[in-house]
Amino acid sequence: MRRREIPILRERTVSPEEALSKKPRLRRNIFRIEQPFERGFSGSDIVVLIGIAVLIYVGVRLALQAPETVAGPTISLSPRMLPYYALRSVGRMAAAYFLSLTFTLVYGRLAAYNRRAELVLLPLLDVLQSVPILSFLPVVLLSLSAILPERAAAELASIVLIFTSQAWNMTFAWYQSLTTIPVELREASAIFRFNGWLRFKVLELPFAAISLIWNSMMSWAGGWFFLMAAEIFTVGQRDFRLPGLGAYLQEAANQGDTRAILWGVGTLVLVIVALDQLVWRPLLAWADRFKLEMVEGENPPTSWFYDLLRNAHILEWLSHRVWRPLSERVDSWFIRRTAAEAGLEKPGRPYFFYLLVLLMGLGLAYGAVRAALMLATVPAHQWGEIGLGVLATLLRVSASLLIALAWTIPVGVAIGTNPRVAAYMQPIVQIVASIPATALFPVFLLFIVGLPGGLNIAAIALMLTGTQWYLLFNIIAGASAIPQDLKYTSALIGLSRWGRWRTLILPALFPYIITGAITASGGAWNASIVAEYVEFGGQKLHTIGIGALIAHATGTGDYPLLLASTLAMVLTVVLINRLFWRRLYRLAEEQYRME
Repeated sequence: MRRREIPILRERTVSPEEALSKKPRLRRNIFRIEQPFERGFSGSDIVVLIGIAVLIYVGVRLALQAPETVAGPTISLSPRMLPYYALRSVGRMAAAYFLSLTFTLVYGRLAAYNRRAELVLLPLLDVLQSVPILSFLPVVLLSLSAILPERAAAELASIVLIFTSQAWNMTFAWYQSLTTIPVELREASAIFRFNGWLRFKVLELPFAAISLIWNSMMSWAGGWFFLMAAEIFTVGQRDFRLPGLGAYLQEAANQGDTRAILWGVGTLVLVIVALDQLVWRPLLAWADRFKLEMVEGENPPTSWFYDLLRNAHILEWLSHRVWRPLSERVDSWFIRRTAAEAGLEKPGRPYFFYLLVLLMGLGLAYGAVRAALMLATVPAHQWGEIGLGVLATLLRVSASLLIALAWTIPVGVAIGTNPRVAAYMQPIVQIVASIPATALFPVFLLFIVGLPGGLNIAAIALMLTGTQWYLLFNIIAGASAIPQDLKYTSALIGLSRWGRWRTLILPALFPYIITGAITASGGAWNASIVAEYVEFGGQKLHTIGIGALIAHATGTGDYPLLLASTLAMVLTVVLINRLFWRRLYRLAEEQYRME
């Protein structure tokens, strides 16, 4: 088709490429007065880092008081136990997910709409998502066992570990959705005088639904990845194993029972497929109604289970008789409460608030001094090893991220824009993303460890498994959220394939790519701990890297080195996020919102 000039707004003539790539005129956000976050490293980051260091130090001190011996349960490799183990694992995953979802909705909304809270919450989120999960698991587990019964401590620690692998990408996705809501939709909600609850229910949650669902699927995949570490953990004579699929797979790998490994992986695949058919596909089919577009898509997502539920008369009766009246009562309660609060004068801050702030400051100062004294015991040569390890791991993380970007963008666009491809590829992607790579890593090492640079290649490959899925699921969410009318427009004006990618697809995906890259880089740093230090065949294989140092310090109980190396990794990731990724995030919010 021959290219032709078309009139776009106010009789100004522009080219087709410019029509799609035109940057929208930025208007002041009526719910935000100042810029969404600082560009550089700020004092809030320093306070947050000190707080994290103090928490790690307190955990170390409690860990020293943990019981000397803890007897763990026997893990049976009988296939008859697999349904029970699967139920226990899904229960832990569900508990961690609902905890993550609650954290996401509260934390992300505070960071998006409260300027003062944002100055602390965003740096804290950067720190938390960059803290290596497997490095502070011993500290969390031992400190909890010092104050709780061993089994309760192990269950709580496993849920906390799974939570830390689920929460951050969901929170970043929710925050990104809130900060990129089109201005005209915000203005409409202000015209209708929506209070906070109605704005959350009618505008924010529907707008973010697609991104939240895809990131929830990614969170479950990430939870399965760390399931083995969460369910089977030993520190010296302390055995904190928990019955579950992760413990079953780890025990089968330790005994070299290939048949049991196949039974465990097969059960895991069945659980993932069941969740896809009964939970995620129905949610995606339901959330398609919230896509921001002028016309309906050609092939909207479908689900047989969603159709079954929608046609069930009993559910329709429950919706009319129970859900709608309950929803109306909740809405009325929030409206009355908002009106009552609007008529009251806000009281000044009481004196105990300032006293609490003073006590917290004194506690942070004392903890910071004690942590500094512990860090002072780290020899100079170990600080040199930490610096070299950070640089080596940074190179591996960068390589894994580039490899992930190279294939996730085209594959994610194909899945997100073509429902026929998605129908076949979505379950496969979920299954592959959810299979714990740590269970198959020893088998992979058999073939590669003898090659030149074998362990370095293996480390990058395992980091890739902790990186690529965050990107892929975010890209699929971004591609599936592209309005159908823009697709029709690009076809109507005869854009070439590269023109369509340059002016429509890549700009629409940019916020999702940045969100996925931030969480993916954190996942790669976390995976370095199991990728750079491996116990295999009765020997310990390791390469230079900060992950290897953390794993070595954990295994030997060298708490000063564990504290120093963990803080070094956290500081590195925070600096990268604040100086690089956050600037790209700011660019995405300003220039690539859909309005």
